[in-house]
Amino acid sequence: MSELPADFVEREYNLRAAFPDHPQWFERWARESEVARSELDAKLDIHGGYWRALDKRDHSFVAPPFVARGVGVAVVNYDLCPDVSIARIVDEMREAVAWLRREGARHGVPCDRLVVAGHSAGGHLTAMLLATDWQARGLPQTIIAGAVAVSGVFDLEPLVQVSFNVDLKLDRSRAHAVSPIHLSPRVRAPLLLAAGEDETSEFIRQSWMLWERWPECHPQGRHGPLFIPERHHYSVISELGDAKSALTRETLALL
Repeated sequence: MSELPADFVEREYNLRAAFPDHPQWFERWARESEVARSELDAKLDIHGGYWRALDKRDHSFVAPPFVARGVGVAVVNYDLCPDVSIARIVDEMREAVAWLRREGARHGVPCDRLVVAGHSAGGHLTAMLLATDWQARGLPQTIIAGAVAVSGVFDLEPLVQVSFNVDLKLDRSRAHAVSPIHLSPRVRAPLLLAAGEDETSEFIRQSWMLWERWPECHPQGRHGPLFIPERHHYSVISELGDAKSALTRETLALL
């Protein structure tokens, strides 16, 4: 390529000179970026597995419908029973929320408005986060804007009798201490309780029980838990990966 005239190169590549309104765009970018950082919603997802199995890597499918709407999604792990107790896992989730509040913006997930969602054991952990005294941890009591507990366990005392309690190591006292139905919500945020219509009767009962115990957390316009037709305990969580599902729509409404 032959050498171009210097005045031509300067004219074509000196973009600030070519477009004298550039300062207005710089200001607009800064202003809109600040708004985006301050207003970007966040969703913390907690996987299930009866506190003793599964991994966050298998639950990223819940993110796309929310990312598409500008919601930052963090899917978290926790140590598993029997290596740790359920009470310890609850504390780990509290630490996760505190970390996300403190560090999330640096990782693209600012959480001025945070919705926590969990399935099964994750639903239990979600409820426990609403029952947390966040001010005692140096955080605002409004740290969670909304919550979704899908097929959660809120009364753990029946689990004292199950065969896999060999891993959970629950007795009635320990189960009582980590059962949301025996606690009051310290965060007065809307809690969407959901389950598949084809769940076992106990899981249907568990959702109704927390609905009745925590009326202060009823989402506006709801008159009971959301029971999803033709879904059971495992198929129901796939609804959060479906942008058109009722579960996804009602979760987004919390934001």
